Amino acid sequence: MPQHWPAADIARLILDGFDDYREYFRQITDGARSRFEQAQWAQTQQAAAARIALYEEKVSATNARLQATVGQEILLDVQLWPLVKSAYINLIDLRFDDELAETWYNSIFCSLFSHDLISDGCMFIHTTRPSLRSHERAAQTRSYLPRADLAGMLEQIFSDYGFSAPYEDLPRDLQRLEAQLRASLPDWVCKDPELCIELFSSVLYRNKGAYLVGRIYTRDEQWPLVIPLLHREGHGIQIDALITDEAEVSIIFSFTRSYFMVDVPVPAEFIGFLKRILPGKHIAELYTSIGFYKHGKSEFYRALINHLANTDDRFVMAPGVRGMVMSVFTLPGFNTVFKIIKDRFAHAKNVDRNTVFEKYRLVKSVDRVGRMADTQEFADFRFPKAKFDPDCLAELLEVARSTVEIENGDTVLIRHCWTERRMTPLNIYLEHANEAQMHEALEDYGLAIKQLAAANIFPGDMLLKNFGVTRHGRVVFYDYDEISYLTEVNFRRIPPPRYPEDEMASEPWYSIAPNDVFPEEFPPFLFVDLAQRRLFNQLHGDLYDADYWKGLQDAIREGKVIDVFPYRRKSERGTVA
Repeated sequence: MPQHWPAADIARLILDGFDDYREYFRQITDGARSRFEQAQWAQTQQAAAARIALYEEKVSATNARLQATVGQEILLDVQLWPLVKSAYINLIDLRFDDELAETWYNSIFCSLFSHDLISDGCMFIHTTRPSLRSHERAAQTRSYLPRADLAGMLEQIFSDYGFSAPYEDLPRDLQRLEAQLRASLPDWVCKDPELCIELFSSVLYRNKGAYLVGRIYTRDEQWPLVIPLLHREGHGIQIDALITDEAEVSIIFSFTRSYFMVDVPVPAEFIGFLKRILPGKHIAELYTSIGFYKHGKSEFYRALINHLANTDDRFVMAPGVRGMVMSVFTLPGFNTVFKIIKDRFAHAKNVDRNTVFEKYRLVKSVDRVGRMADTQEFADFRFPKAKFDPDCLAELLEVARSTVEIENGDTVLIRHCWTERRMTPLNIYLEHANEAQMHEALEDYGLAIKQLAAANIFPGDMLLKNFGVTRHGRVVFYDYDEISYLTEVNFRRIPPPRYPEDEMASEPWYSIAPNDVFPEEFPPFLFVDLAQRRLFNQLHGDLYDADYWKGLQDAIREGKVIDVFPYRRKSERGTVA
């Protein structure tokens, strides 16, 4: 290797690319406050999509710069990369975002090399970051001690968290907030002299909301705390709710939500703070929830290989009706499904492989409004053959031989897959549901369809098997090969028959274009069970009316960003919006 390109210089070029990415990431993120203050909701959606696309754009730019500056021949000398990694470790050791810098390095390495060369010697399969950093970190929270004066404490909080836009009626909201706080906690807690409220210093922004996030704690107990704020155009900022229930806070940080925009000087410490108030969340999901989805992917992969190394768990086919486009398998002890594209699709599916890729990548960039599962895309997964149930492996090899193969007799190569959180398929859930559970699930199923539509998403195939039920009982869509923007669909009423014989004919008496949808046809299509069909008609019969869908399309085309709330609102009588 030429002396003028030592490993340290290559490491510096990689880190320069990371700094460039981080600066653009910060610029987009920092703009969230002014977009909220000015109620710029269309720009908010555009910024969210731009920030997701930014990572791959900057990886490509850094790769190109390395190729132009160093040269491909030098870069592809794999024996050089342990030295580059060592030099890179020295460069990132004192950074506050060092764990993210490791993931960036991995992305650059994988952009240069085949996945066949992945090893811990050349890249960061396992992190080198200590769990507790010895160097000083910046304070990231504010603490408030009410000392029996809750009203005064709340007033101080909202004095500290001010905005350029005015509050609509802050005294009214503070009075309501104090009442909600007292109702949410045991009586003795509010009188405890050691009661403390700790809030993250930065406000979190997503869609049309701003969120104060923290915890309430005493010496012996703690509760998560989230206070959502809304900006109603022409009315000012309102404090919308106070949430202390861990399950509801978990839903706000759900894998079905768009990513928050929040200034986090020390990402690892903020994730640690969130993990303390949401112990049921994996850190991969928490990193992803604040926009660091590539690092979330790193943490997911590390958890997966650790699980496989330390358990006897084996991959099995996921329960439920077999898909016509995807084959889905899972690990019983790991809360994830793995989805691969089949080599041949059922005749009923009018899509090709490239279309499926486009649909799944679309889901990454749109507002999922809590109703679509986030996905992670992986290439060239390698697992020991012994980690597969024989029936599972046989089925995968039969339906997706172009994607799944055996290497050296003992390794299974998965050339491409998506991962999603595992849920109970809605059709299976309903088979075992009592009357109350069926009512709740079907009500939420209809809400899921309506909220997706409000976000300009039409699921396409709305069969029950394509929706799942989460551990919190929420209904979530997870089959994306037929989704489209709602505004691309032509909703029609079935025209009346011209003659009595029309209704008896085997073919429709009216023309049908590729994007035509007839909501009147939904009931028998969605529900074989007559009791479920009647109940859903009572709950959400408006979904069978073409005019309902056209009204949403008109609102979206006029630029209206429709409200979809990730928490229970008192005004909605307990309904999750």
